[in-house]
Amino acid sequence: MSPDTLTLPCPHCDALNRVPTARMNEEPNCGKCHAPLFARKPLTLDATNFALHVERSDLPVLVDFWAPWCGPCRMMAPAFEEAARMLEPQMRLAKVNTEEEQALAARFGIRSIPTMILFRNGQEVARQSGAMNAGAIAHWARSHEL
Repeated sequence: MSPDTLTLPCPHCDALNRVPTARMNEEPNCGKCHAPLFARKPLTLDATNFALHVERSDLPVLVDFWAPWCGPCRMMAPAFEEAARMLEPQMRLAKVNTEEEQALAARFGIRSIPTMILFRNGQEVARQSGAMNAGAIAHWARSHEL
């Protein structure tokens, strides 16, 4: 990564894009599919695209590990969506369904849900378990993004 450009995977077609940092707030589009690089909502990750979006992105990625049967997860889902609107384009938000992606959940030692993990350059920076409101999610994520 150069300080002048960021590498960002497209949330629609998974193509890697280089975006000038000065243009990050101008709602850049993918060079391949021309869709917006920031949808202002969490991206769904699975075993196929996890490495691309978490390890190859120059942006921090906040991942919510959740399950459909989990009451607190369902309660937090709208707050996580709102947090995506608050935090993008400085950070990408994503969700991993631990029922469908058990290998990813095991890889990161997910013991309780919801659990959020903040990644930078593919490395875990911080972890938080338990449901939170949008403001608390944004505050927690920003406090660890450096």
